Amino acid sequence: MELQRCEEQGLQERKGQKRKLEEEIQEDRDATPLPTGDARRALLAEVTAQVKVLDSAFSWHESDRAAAKRATHVLAELAKNEEVVNVIVEGGAIPALVKHLQAPLSDEGDLSLKPFEHEVEKGSAFALGLLAVKPEHQQLIVDSGALSHLVNLLRRHKDSSTSRAVISVIRRAADAITNLAHENSSIKTRVRMEGGIPPLVELLEFTDTKVQRAAAGALRTLAFKNDENKNQIVECNALPTLISMLRSDDAAIHYEAVGVIGNLVHSSPNIKKEVLAAGALQPVIGLLTSCCSESQREAALLLGQFAATDSDCKVHIVQRGAVRPLIEMLHSPDIQLKEMSAFALGRLAQDTHNQAGIAHMGGLVPLLKLLDSKNGSLQHNAAFALYGLADNEDNVSDFIRVGGVQRLQDGEFIVQATKDCVAKTLKRLEEKIHGRVLNHLLYLMRVAEKPVQRRVAFALAHLCSPDDQRTIFIDNNGLELLLGLLGSTNPKQQLDGAVALYKLANKAMTLSPMDAAPPSPTPQVYLGEQYVNNATLSDVTFLVEGRRFYAHRICLLASSDAFRAMFDGGYREKDARDIEIPNIRWEVFELMMRFIYTGSVDVSLDIAQDLLGAADQYLLEGLKRLCEYTIAQVS
Repeated sequence: MELQRCEEQGLQERKGQKRKLEEEIQEDRDATPLPTGDARRALLAEVTAQVKVLDSAFSWHESDRAAAKRATHVLAELAKNEEVVNVIVEGGAIPALVKHLQAPLSDEGDLSLKPFEHEVEKGSAFALGLLAVKPEHQQLIVDSGALSHLVNLLRRHKDSSTSRAVISVIRRAADAITNLAHENSSIKTRVRMEGGIPPLVELLEFTDTKVQRAAAGALRTLAFKNDENKNQIVECNALPTLISMLRSDDAAIHYEAVGVIGNLVHSSPNIKKEVLAAGALQPVIGLLTSCCSESQREAALLLGQFAATDSDCKVHIVQRGAVRPLIEMLHSPDIQLKEMSAFALGRLAQDTHNQAGIAHMGGLVPLLKLLDSKNGSLQHNAAFALYGLADNEDNVSDFIRVGGVQRLQDGEFIVQATKDCVAKTLKRLEEKIHGRVLNHLLYLMRVAEKPVQRRVAFALAHLCSPDDQRTIFIDNNGLELLLGLLGSTNPKQQLDGAVALYKLANKAMTLSPMDAAPPSPTPQVYLGEQYVNNATLSDVTFLVEGRRFYAHRICLLASSDAFRAMFDGGYREKDARDIEIPNIRWEVFELMMRFIYTGSVDVSLDIAQDLLGAADQYLLEGLKRLCEYTIAQVS
């Protein structure tokens, strides 16, 4: 369905999760200036010295191990500053660090205590993980043979006790794999081919929670946009453990787990079925009330994916208590949290059994408020959810009572898909203004508070059929309510009343289709007569017959596809301050602009033909119809 494709465009593409390597990375490292001159030479000398140590200290002698440990620590500390990472690589650190991802060979049968066992390898993995933060270094590290060693480090616990050193080296190896594979599809595949996925799945059940988090973080990255990796993760029986992790009291654990499941499910219908069959639905819904906003966001996104194509699943999600927390998330100050909750509600609202429930629980007002967002994806997800809610006639009265029609018509929508969605929502509402819906709206016009009465009258002026106009606006005093808007001290209410009356008049004219002018174009909020050729806030000037005409891009962009193409597309006028109009007379251009700013003009016969040509050139359908009507009256 077209609107579902639009809603897909509004969803931000899920990214792989690059680990921050926790508290060791200083948050203010970006403030460190890029070294130049003597500072750069000193840094390069320091790196070169540490590389020499690593090259010469590859043995089990205690002094060598101590020196190698210090060298990896120094390089890791330097690599925490991204500004100097290139210098570290230039100094030859990568092959030296890769060499120390494995322990030196020991004599067969040597059971003596090994100094700094696992610690040099940990330091090397940590430093390489930091270097891999820059994408241009990822392939260099892999080509130096790091992956096979890192995968071997993931298995260290099998041959040793689970000491602190073992736990640390495993965690650093998993983190390094995460950063190496981040947004690098070929390295993700290499990790699988090196056998990295099975040990990572095993580590999900490791006793140390930091290792669990690191393993889940790596799997999350490996699963993103890589179907073969997704399948192997599932084949290794990761789902039961991941679903158990969703119930963890540790926010970091359930955040990573829901992220892995989300990447497994994304664009994989078969895996989605397996995830649901394994019992993921209820714990995911439980995360909607987590204290961790990241987990809430991921859970909402995942529920939207669950609900995408499965009607039964949509119903089950609502039955299991997801709607109320999703609606509460719409009030969050977190933009992404609101975006994902609106996304999930939009998917759920495509089922008739859910639409009335979402509105009844208070979903309408916060979704309508989100139409004012300056975030295109958030705005679109809200519009798509409202489109679903408008499909149920039980919601129409509430939609109108809270001012939904005005918000849909007045909204400044960022992307065309949202504009199309809003237009279809208004059409859905219009199709339902009859029978019991109309009777209830007439009841509200009689007994509700004055603001609600006016909203109903405004909406009905736009949505009712011409056949019902007399009943609504004469018999039930709807016209008096609209005239009352004109007398308001609020300019917005005055404008609403004027537009509604204009719409109503045009509908009345359509009762005689042979003689009447066609209905006006889709109503919109116009800047008004006072801004026609007004330099106030003007941001574009047209040159017509050598004279300047001041205009406002926002008004022109809302008026026609021709102006949108001129200012948004690749035309030379896009960034121009002055735009020459060579083929239209001043009085014709001025009248065309007056229509754009006010929505109506008086078209005299002597100018109608030229004005029709200008309206056709700038794709102003409403003005074309007015001109054609004037010309037809004489012929």
